Amino acid sequence: MGIKEKLKDIPHLPGVYIMKDASGEALYIGKAKDLSKRVSGYFQVSRPKTAKRMALLEKVKGLDYVITSSEEEALIYEASLVKEKKPKYNVELKDDKSFPFLKLTLNEKFPRLIITRKKIDDGSGYFGPYTKVKLLRNAAGILKNIFPLRTCKKIPGETCLAYHIGQCLGPCVKKIDEKSYNEIVEQLVLFLEGKKTKLIMELTDKMKKFADEKKFEQATVIRNRLSALLEVSDRKTADYSSWGNVALKLKKILRLPGLPLKIEAFDVSNISGKEAAGSMVYFNNGLSDKSNYRKFRIKSVKGIDDYAMMKEIVHRRYKRLKEENKGFPDLIIIDGGKGHLGAAYEELLRLNAGHIPVIGIAKQEEKIYTLGSQEPLDINRDSEILHFIQSVRDEAHRFALKYHHVLRRKFTF
Repeated sequence: MGIKEKLKDIPHLPGVYIMKDASGEALYIGKAKDLSKRVSGYFQVSRPKTAKRMALLEKVKGLDYVITSSEEEALIYEASLVKEKKPKYNVELKDDKSFPFLKLTLNEKFPRLIITRKKIDDGSGYFGPYTKVKLLRNAAGILKNIFPLRTCKKIPGETCLAYHIGQCLGPCVKKIDEKSYNEIVEQLVLFLEGKKTKLIMELTDKMKKFADEKKFEQATVIRNRLSALLEVSDRKTADYSSWGNVALKLKKILRLPGLPLKIEAFDVSNISGKEAAGSMVYFNNGLSDKSNYRKFRIKSVKGIDDYAMMKEIVHRRYKRLKEENKGFPDLIIIDGGKGHLGAAYEELLRLNAGHIPVIGIAKQEEKIYTLGSQEPLDINRDSEILHFIQSVRDEAHRFALKYHHVLRRKFTF
């Protein structure tokens, strides 16, 4: 995919972008509140360019991006990537004297996280530098809520306001032991190093372990930290497009590992089992992409068996994607309730694709079902999330019905 084609896919969401040369080496890494606007701006002919930018763009042959939950998270991730990849054109972030760091006082018994402009050899861990001081302060405030480390310079003998508002775990009065405290420190380090996915996987395993051991209070603490990590900060979602707001809410309520930018939805259409047809519609960044729609003539099912028809089209779709070594969607929507959802999931498991998030939307009831739960999600009928899922389902239904009518006309003729 060329640069121009890649630009069309970049969403209006916060994140980090990576410009690469022909060999795949990182040339420049930047962050953005709106990835699409920022990255597209580099390639606009009418926009004036400095000599440095011209030299950079002449070498750019590849482009990658990573979506984050907020501009604050993008700031953290940008710094970790620059430190790891050392891109040639990130000169400003190499000047350690000009920008602030996050300092984790690992030389203390119960480490603190503070902002500093001095980097000294004192046994502490330093992360950064970061380009935006105000944004860094916002990020530090968010991190205090997720990883509630102490803030006091000297450990007092009684709890302070930070403890009572949930921003400290009270090591001063032994509300948490040193081992448990250090586990949180290690989790914070993973986040600051840009290893959010690894951190989420570790916390998920830890939560399940506590639940299996009937330690429900500890499991709840981990669950809350996971929820906060998956959100990080949704205070600025109103600044993005309405689709960006819906995507973030979908990710939260469906507990998805990432934003559902690429969505595929399935439906089947038949009358008494005759001339049965299936459809798959494709949505990218909230918009339908008809060039990637697919239609299926049911081949292996005789008579009326909607579950078997759904299994056939799901199997055919993802078997082909595997054979062609193409990427899977971020979310699958099945037109149907628990039965249709279960049938589709069986085929995903057969194809070793059970990791793809999949939901079902039942006809008439308009209820959303997820795997592992007998009850539908508690979503307000006026919710923009439900309206979006309905619109995707309706498009799949329309496309399936249209193809079914084509097949019936051919049969009649």
